[in-house]
Amino acid sequence: MTETLSPALPDDVEALIDRVLREAGDRGLTLATAESCTGGLIASVLTDVEGRSHAFERGYVVYTDDAKAEELAVPTRLIDQNGAVSGPVACAMAEGALRRSGAAVAVAVTGFAGAAGPDDEPGLVHFALAAAGAPTVHEEHHFGDIGRGPVRMESVRVALRMLEQAVTKR
Repeated sequence: MTETLSPALPDDVEALIDRVLREAGDRGLTLATAESCTGGLIASVLTDVEGRSHAFERGYVVYTDDAKAEELAVPTRLIDQNGAVSGPVACAMAEGALRRSGAAVAVAVTGFAGAAGPDDEPGLVHFALAAAGAPTVHEEHHFGDIGRGPVRMESVRVALRMLEQAVTKR
């Protein structure tokens, strides 16, 4: 159970956090996150469980294009060609977090939690998961215009599910 965030988290998210951290810890795996629209929420929940947070290596909050390029070595041409909210950028973020952190598994999220530009789809979020010795996995979700908070919580849920699948396979 999370320490400080428990009152704000749905029960299924609490259970996912516990399973991810338990499985990673039991297997000696470390986790990293690369977050844009979630602003560090995934890292926060993974470090909020007493006695289990040792499975977390580090998190990157890379909200701007420059931060993605500087912190995770996401090529600026990739961002220019595809947009920051895209599958290729999410994959590059996850792969960059994996390389830079030394963790065994890294998850990345980039999206529009709320209204952005006139051509941007609120609730469009791209996820990627990179693991040592495995191909990078990408998922695209369309949560709709449900508000920033709900999109971010749904994004945490998806990222945790992806982490759970990855750590139980290793």
